[in-house]
Amino acid sequence: MRHLKSGRKLKRTSSHRKALLRNMATSLFEHKKIFTTEAKAKELRPYAEALITKAKHALMNEKQGLLPEGQKVDIHNRRVVGKHIFSKAVLQELFDTIAPMVEDRPGGYTRIIKTGFRKGDAGNTAVIELVDWSAPQDGAVSKKSRKKTSSKAKGKDAKQPQKAKSTQVTKHVDTEEAEVVENAVIGGEIIETSDVLTETTIEDANDEVIEANVEKPVLDVPAEVIEESPAEVAEAPAEVVAEVVPEEAPASDEPITEIQEENSEAVDTDEPKAEDNTEEPA
Repeated sequence: MRHLKSGRKLKRTSSHRKALLRNMATSLFEHKKIFTTEAKAKELRPYAEALITKAKHALMNEKQGLLPEGQKVDIHNRRVVGKHIFSKAVLQELFDTIAPMVEDRPGGYTRIIKTGFRKGDAGNTAVIELVDWSAPQDGAVSKKSRKKTSSKAKGKDAKQPQKAKSTQVTKHVDTEEAEVVENAVIGGEIIETSDVLTETTIEDANDEVIEANVEKPVLDVPAEVIEESPAEVAEAPAEVVAEVVPEEAPASDEPITEIQEENSEAVDTDEPKAEDNTEEPA
């Protein structure tokens, strides 16, 4: 059992663990945000905030003049922090930029945001960032209770935009009517427009309409169709007669001659019979 044993070993030796925290703190002060696992972020938070507090104390000593004689910079605190931050550029960034920004903040310089599980080993991931360098929408939110709007109030709010639309439509229609009135002609009066003066009258307009109606044909059939249709109708019977009559004429003459010859023969044969009948009664 691990009673009264705080901290996480992170499956590393003490020297490896200290080096890990140093590197992570350096990256955090340089980039203001890093992506790591949830356990490492929770171990880094107190370590980094302690270094920020040292830098803030050094700034306060410099402003209040609590430094030894002949010193303008708190060398002691810079050396203490320098044991953990090896990069001189990051060390200067911490004392010159980060410390003045968090001077009025009483602790809580960092924020941890969980980002779900990592692919592969399904480890819990998180983001640790400096609060004063985060996005504006991630800042403090007012906790004041909002008034609940009733259903009637919502209905009124929904109807208001419709009224506004209707007023806009009526204005648009009125402007169109005004333009029509300006361009209209009434009883021969001359109405001035922006460009041209119109002097036409209602009577002239009526006369033009009557003339147009008289000139228009009764039927809307094109002229080409009217000219071509009678010729085609007249020519059609002539062709039919020419084709039919010459063929039927010779066929009708032949049987007539044959019938006449048969009748003549019948008459010749009947004459002797009549003579025999006359002789018998005598």
